Amino acid sequence: MVFSSFIFLCFFLPVILLLYYLIPNNNFKNAILIIASLFFYAYGEPVYIILLIASVIMNYVFGILLSKKKSKLILTISVLLNIGLLVVFKYLGLIISTINGILPGDYLPVVSIALPIGISFYTFQALSYVIDVYRGDVKAQTNFFKLLLYISFFPQLIAGPIVKYHDISEQITNRIHSSQKVKEGIYRFTTGLTKKILISNEVAKVTDSLYALSNSQFDVLSAWLAAFTYLMQIYFDFSGYSDMAIGLGKMFGFDFLENFNYPYMAKNIQDFWRRWHISLSTWFKEYLYIPLGGNRKGTLRTYINKYIVFAATGIWHGANWTFLVWGLYHGTFLVLEGLFARFKLKDRFKFLNKISFLSFIPTIIIVMVGFVIFRADTLLQGLSVIKAMIGFGASINIANSIMYLTPYYIFIYVLAAFFATNVSRKLFMKIQGKSEVIKMILSFVGLILCFMSLASDSYNPFIYFRF
Repeated sequence: MVFSSFIFLCFFLPVILLLYYLIPNNNFKNAILIIASLFFYAYGEPVYIILLIASVIMNYVFGILLSKKKSKLILTISVLLNIGLLVVFKYLGLIISTINGILPGDYLPVVSIALPIGISFYTFQALSYVIDVYRGDVKAQTNFFKLLLYISFFPQLIAGPIVKYHDISEQITNRIHSSQKVKEGIYRFTTGLTKKILISNEVAKVTDSLYALSNSQFDVLSAWLAAFTYLMQIYFDFSGYSDMAIGLGKMFGFDFLENFNYPYMAKNIQDFWRRWHISLSTWFKEYLYIPLGGNRKGTLRTYINKYIVFAATGIWHGANWTFLVWGLYHGTFLVLEGLFARFKLKDRFKFLNKISFLSFIPTIIIVMVGFVIFRADTLLQGLSVIKAMIGFGASINIANSIMYLTPYYIFIYVLAAFFATNVSRKLFMKIQGKSEVIKMILSFVGLILCFMSLASDSYNPFIYFRF
């Protein structure tokens, strides 16, 4: 079940909200959310609900054990078992294929296991819990059902944001419910739904069509169009989903941390990662980068740690070498930025300070090229698109792109580019600040347009489901 579907919008959500607010007791409210979350997950993958519950049981036990004895051995076993679930269900096929590719002959049979939806997200949430307990940042949860709610809560279960236990532990027991919070949640949910359906879905049609071209067909026009549309698709898809998750959380009294902050306005790659998928980047910072030593063990070790973190960030997204290369690509630019600062090159090239307000332009180009690798099915396809972008592709064939350069699509591209900037935020805050009625009208119009789009078009992918 996806948020942008009729069954969720017209049946699941209204029924759960009605039941939730008819019940005054917080424990019973939690029970409603647990049942709803398990049903939500089972609707798409009934078999793998067993894996989800098993993961919760396992980490519940480890939490209790770590509360009684602060043991590195117990922590190590819990981390290895959690990561082991990811390896088996997400990376085993890639590992076996790689081994078979290195050794002569197919020594190992390739195992094909369906990827459980959301396993990367809920595994990282479970890890944050046991590590927080080990560190003493939180007390072990002795109520199994409260831990089950934390890990399985449907708004963030299948595509994040990754909610760290120490950020939400208190809210599971005590949280504030108010009509104002519900209203804010509805507005936020509608914003995310609009971003997802009216922008991401539309540019996704262009992206998918262009990436269906053979490697030899990419020319400079189709390559740049493919790169741009995917840049917009992944942002509005994932930030839209995060908006919906945050909005849903507010409807049920929860406050989730922000996951995006206009990343395409970033001044450099480090700034980009402070703005993009914030819950993932902060998770790796807290639970991998800092434990590795962060920047406390010298310059060389700092750069090595950054490469390790971004290699992990890349491979977290999927079992494909394209993701690993994408992660190392970002790690490389972060290291280069570190060297740039270390040798104070800005002092040597003072003209850069005068044009610092344009620094988002090279940053967005670096990010766009990175996403070409990220989106490509193979490294060869990614390299083919990048080669075409710099003029080493096929001769320009307008037929590949002309159908996606109509006034309608150009309007969508301009709309996407505008709403990807904080200029749009300032404008809407100014408009909405003048009248609550205007805010309601904009949300209502957006919702109606979304329903019209859903009724007329069945194309409704969610990128992050495969992660």
